[in-house]
Amino acid sequence: MFINIARWCFRRRVFVVVAWAIAFVAIQVLSGIVGTGFDDGFATIDSESDRGAAILRDEFGGQGASLIVGSIVIKAEQGMEDPAVQAAMAELVTIARGVDGITATDPFDAATGGTQISPSGQVAFASLEGDEDVIPLEEIGTVGTKLLQRGQELEEEISGLQVEIGGASFAEFAVPESEVIGIAFAIVILIVAFGSVLAMGLPMAVALAGVGLGFAVSGLLSNVVTMPSFAPFIGTMIGLGVGIDYALFAVTRYRDELHEGRSPEASTAAAMDTAGRAVLFAGITVVVSLLGLLLIGLPFIAGLGIGAAVTVAFTIIATLTLLPALLGFAQLKVEITRWRGLIAAGLVSIALLGVGFGVDPLLLALPLAVLVLIAGFFVPVLKREVPKPERKPIEQSIWYRWSHLIQRRPWPFLLGATALLLILAIPLLSLRLAFTDEGNFTPETTTRQAYDILTEGFGPGYNGPFFAVASIDSSEDVAAFQSVLDTIATDPAVARATPAIPNDPENPTAALSQIFANYSPQAEETQELVERLRADTIPAAEAGQIDVLLTGSVPASVDFSSYLSGRSLLFFGVVLLLSFLLLMAVFRSLLVPLKAVIMNMLSIAAAYGVVVALFQWGHLSSITGIQPGPIEPFIPMMMFAIVFGLSMDYEVFLLSRIKESYERTGDAKNSVADGLASTARVITAAAAIMVVVFGSFMLEDDRIFKVFGVGLSVAVLLDATLVRMLLVPATMELLGERNWWIPKWLDRILPRLNVEGSPDHDAEIAKIP
Repeated sequence: MFINIARWCFRRRVFVVVAWAIAFVAIQVLSGIVGTGFDDGFATIDSESDRGAAILRDEFGGQGASLIVGSIVIKAEQGMEDPAVQAAMAELVTIARGVDGITATDPFDAATGGTQISPSGQVAFASLEGDEDVIPLEEIGTVGTKLLQRGQELEEEISGLQVEIGGASFAEFAVPESEVIGIAFAIVILIVAFGSVLAMGLPMAVALAGVGLGFAVSGLLSNVVTMPSFAPFIGTMIGLGVGIDYALFAVTRYRDELHEGRSPEASTAAAMDTAGRAVLFAGITVVVSLLGLLLIGLPFIAGLGIGAAVTVAFTIIATLTLLPALLGFAQLKVEITRWRGLIAAGLVSIALLGVGFGVDPLLLALPLAVLVLIAGFFVPVLKREVPKPERKPIEQSIWYRWSHLIQRRPWPFLLGATALLLILAIPLLSLRLAFTDEGNFTPETTTRQAYDILTEGFGPGYNGPFFAVASIDSSEDVAAFQSVLDTIATDPAVARATPAIPNDPENPTAALSQIFANYSPQAEETQELVERLRADTIPAAEAGQIDVLLTGSVPASVDFSSYLSGRSLLFFGVVLLLSFLLLMAVFRSLLVPLKAVIMNMLSIAAAYGVVVALFQWGHLSSITGIQPGPIEPFIPMMMFAIVFGLSMDYEVFLLSRIKESYERTGDAKNSVADGLASTARVITAAAAIMVVVFGSFMLEDDRIFKVFGVGLSVAVLLDATLVRMLLVPATMELLGERNWWIPKWLDRILPRLNVEGSPDHDAEIAKIP
């Protein structure tokens, strides 16, 4: 099948490329017409915070139950008694109220009782809350921008006034651009590694085609499945990495076949029948890992997995169909690089860096690249071919010698690499899952400055108050509720608990109170306060008279983290089991998949440890600018799904070549060296690209992108170095022939999944002219 598909695409290359172009444009247009339906809300999990939020929605018009919360924060040296300051706040509140779906509380309204004016009289805030059913979450950022712009104008009109807009929901979402930096470095890495502009361009084209379609289709799917707004960007991050990886592996095999003297068509068919099979299987493992997030049972998490899986699926399709067609155009030219192409590619890389870093003068490199290409048809020097590097027998390659070096002393390398991974994983033991707050925004943003001003004026707890709510039947219940609040207020971690507020003073059916902690919303002490109030303080004070519930952003974060922790083991177990079974069916071995699972878990744990050290402990924060805080609860599962899938990619690529060599020679020792030498350059180049692509997301302002970027880049780096270059050859040397042992009864019942080529591969390829 793979041979037939490859030959069909090769021979009908014009049709295939045009079909891809039409599909690409059509999907983009359709996506633009239909639009997107991204939803950043979290589904209810029947937690205490969810039940409390239901009371707020039903009895208090949704006050405190919305995910869209923020504030207009003002600071004035002359104090809040100044009529100009009060008028400025009134104008901003009016603007906010003028947006359908937004409610705002004026701090100077008598109903607030002055609780939104600081004791110093120099800071005040207006609470903002949005109705998700009326105004889409993705449009809230424009409201914040509008308020900030008017606030800046008021600052110029009123001396001593500072206006900031708080709340992550009201921060304008910045579309990530750092992937452009990753593409720029990928161009350089591929050219240096393979010495061919076409060998660089083909993987880039295939990856961009797959990612482009995946991005647009994810947007369309957001209309029918719950998907957060940043899901397509996570998919882009993964798709670029795996897309380049897959196409690079296939192009390398194509070039190897050309060097064996086969025709371009035969080489394409041979590459797709071997590398293409490995790409399909490796891609399926990534998709399975990502779709495993459906087991969590939350639409938000499932949407992340679906968005990324769709993008990966399109990169697989592009590799198996578009790449053979492009090879049909390139044919033997993939081995030829002229100076004009090399210089132009370098200039394009510089221009992309200009886009990524926002350095406009570097964009001049793009027209220069066009001029070089045009001049290359007339200037003799530019028309010349770049000298090809000398091809050496595989036995003389550095990677072949490296494998034998490891295999001569397997125990020291095995123990050393394992110890290093375990040391890097140590911080994982102190992992704390919770949502960060606006205090993790960069200091120059209005969101962070509003956070700091509120902390200065009122205390850190005002940046994330939580609500105590209760359903009541009588005035006696109101008194009982107030008694519980009085007890809550005695906790040393509580700064203030507002008096009980009934929904209807004449005929109350519910009451609420706002509780402010002495610590920031993300602080561990605040989380402990919620747990202590729920477990001890409130039950003891209720005395069976009333049922008081804690809700709000902080209690919801505690409940959400607890829910995900309970589902994580199921998710991890299913993904690991499926991966083990798939590898066992492919490589007909018990020990090879077991080793793969263990080693991948080691590299993932080490990556988690680095993430905790940088983002939770705050190591190197003076260099990275990262504000320490807990790790968002959904990130470890997403990272596991992505990293485990990517790790299996390298495992399949390397082991498929080792198995191919072993079945051809029966030599367990040299087959390891053959496989490592055949794939090391590809894996190293692909890993370097992934590290740069993922690592470039460190340049984004959004903390979630930073965490994903660091975690994925570190995981890929460790996997491609310590695991593939040390642990794999060391363990395979120690096990020898036992690597490929499997009980006969198990071998009979397992389905056969062949990634080394069809049984009559050589005969079929030999028939191709």
